[in-house]
Amino acid sequence: MTEFSINISEMAWPCIIALAWLLGDMGHRWLHLPRISIYALTGFALVNLFPTYLSPLDNHSLVLLANIAFGLILFEFAYRINLRWLSLNPWVAVTGLVEAGVTFAAVYFVALWHGSSQLMSLLLAALAMSSSPTAVLRIINEQRSSGQVSERILHLTAINSVLAVFAFKIILMYWVMQTSGDLLQASAQSLHVMMAALASLIAGIVFGILLPIVLSWRGRQAEDATLGFAFAVIVLVSLGYASGLSPVLATLAFGLVARHRRISLGRTQRNFGVLGELLTVVLFVFAASTLAWQHVWAGALLGVVLLVMRLGSKILVTTALAPVSGISLRKGLLSGVGLAPVSVFLLLSLEQPRNFGMVMSEEWFALIAMTLMLEVVGPVLTQLALFAAKETPEEREQ
Repeated sequence: MTEFSINISEMAWPCIIALAWLLGDMGHRWLHLPRISIYALTGFALVNLFPTYLSPLDNHSLVLLANIAFGLILFEFAYRINLRWLSLNPWVAVTGLVEAGVTFAAVYFVALWHGSSQLMSLLLAALAMSSSPTAVLRIINEQRSSGQVSERILHLTAINSVLAVFAFKIILMYWVMQTSGDLLQASAQSLHVMMAALASLIAGIVFGILLPIVLSWRGRQAEDATLGFAFAVIVLVSLGYASGLSPVLATLAFGLVARHRRISLGRTQRNFGVLGELLTVVLFVFAASTLAWQHVWAGALLGVVLLVMRLGSKILVTTALAPVSGISLRKGLLSGVGLAPVSVFLLLSLEQPRNFGMVMSEEWFALIAMTLMLEVVGPVLTQLALFAAKETPEEREQ
């Protein structure tokens, strides 16, 4: 008789993803909690309970799927950004710039006060600037919300996320030049980072120009747009994953070009249908699973302080600048609360300093603790902000 055996490590991830989806659906229906918060909590809990069988960063297929999911959501997020609105109401852009700057300064000085080095304080501040495009868009789509607060949350998130990406890379280049004994080698490495960022933007723009031509040639643009977008994003992310380009910058550029070339992305196509739903579970389970409980516990106290400073800075600025940007103080405050989710980019970026030879410290543990708290609680705060602003269908009917 043929022997039958099961490789537990091979079965673990599919079972965890399926369980996270089931728990997320139950929590959303019964407790009205955001599904993505439960996905993240499930991934974090199970990976830390069974670390022997589950090592997310060693599973290259899982990493690629998570990056594809990230790319799909970033594309749709960028597609929702209206640059013309920012030019008509420049105070929204000013609010985004000031909010990111104040958040950066607040976290930087708190880290310095705690005794961190200048470089570590700069890195913490750069990462803390960003809100989560993936969480924000997912909550807005899940709640089917629309209105002033929803649009401001989307656009402010876009501004602070792009600023965080560039600030993080510039600070890393500064560190390389400061610590390298070979100035020529450090300059070459910095130039390589800048060229990779530029190449990523160009790749996204090229995809945004070529895809309409392909869809027009097929003659079924309205019907096939979603599938075409999905394949293009998968190819673009895979290209970045294989060549060292930035999928974040590439997919953002792709989405912006697609929107402003007026390619149709219908309401029924949000989240990329079943494919998007599946990959969203993978992304949020994977992102939280990369965090270790020991690191979270070690940085919990400072993490709470950073969390309060980060969120407080965002709320303070959006509330103070609300009247000049055309909304009430109350909606300005709710816009700040809606920026609570932390970016998945932050989680994925935690590996980069270690790749450059930096040693994990208490400050990194604090960042990890803050990340986990906001990965779970952040989407809940965004959902509450949209409810309070009466921009969900249920609240508008009351």
